[in-house]
Amino acid sequence: MEIHASPSLVTAALEKVLLGKLHQIKLSLACVLSGGHLLLEDVPGVGKTTLAQGLASQLGLQSTRIQFTSDLLPSEITGGSIFDPAGNEFRVHQGPIFTQLVIADEINRATPRTQSALLEAMSVRNVSIEGHTYPLDPNFTVIATQNPSYQTGTYPLPESQLDRFTMVLSLGYPDPSHERQLYAASQKSEALREPYESPVDLTSWRKQVEDVHCSGELIAYLQRLVEATRVSDDLALGLSPRAGLQWLAASRAWAFLNDRDHVLPDDIQDVAMPVIKHRCVARHHSDRSANKALEEIIVNTSVYS
Repeated sequence: MEIHASPSLVTAALEKVLLGKLHQIKLSLACVLSGGHLLLEDVPGVGKTTLAQGLASQLGLQSTRIQFTSDLLPSEITGGSIFDPAGNEFRVHQGPIFTQLVIADEINRATPRTQSALLEAMSVRNVSIEGHTYPLDPNFTVIATQNPSYQTGTYPLPESQLDRFTMVLSLGYPDPSHERQLYAASQKSEALREPYESPVDLTSWRKQVEDVHCSGELIAYLQRLVEATRVSDDLALGLSPRAGLQWLAASRAWAFLNDRDHVLPDDIQDVAMPVIKHRCVARHHSDRSANKALEEIIVNTSVYS
């Protein structure tokens, strides 16, 4: 009998490789199931690319990995017109963005002009080449990694680019016990790194996420949270309606991963910081960081008006 994968089996398989990172794995999966794009920000060597590749493998998605560098050109991502001598005409050559999952490795090492090549694809899942629009796969997803901005050779992602990412996550260093397990496993077999091979229907899972119910009261609660970021004395930039929609989608996905068909206030709160912290900017005069201001908003906003 054919055994179908479940979200819990996917997360369990990934945790065998990324020891002790179950919470970040679940958030990453929730991001993908919500139809969003994911940005992994951390120092090199903590498993960002491993997580991205693992998600592609476990979800059975065709993937391409693009190594972003300072000399990478936009056309090397999207593709362009190439002259065909045999046919005496120009033909469109599709770039590596034409896949189901793009792993944009070290995205902030490329210039803002090259980063912008992803904007249209991430927003509407289309690519424009030479005046023509080409649709991408319905499951098209970007998982990008970036190094901390203080490291040499990085360019900050503009706000418009950051706003395309549903979540921004950091893995952090493993705790000592899990790090020792990692070292020990590297001396043995590679069995823990083998993907869980079973049929995954990402389209079906995403449809189930969309069907997760969110009551009118909780939608009103979410809107009050979004509004609070716009009127905060500590924040110069609050949340857009797009951010609110992605927050709602991520909340539904989190409920789905916790085997519920309805959203609870905890779901909205649990995904809050990964969804909103990269979209808000603190005022120069404020003595609070943006993260601190957002945490206070979440704590102080009543669930029911």
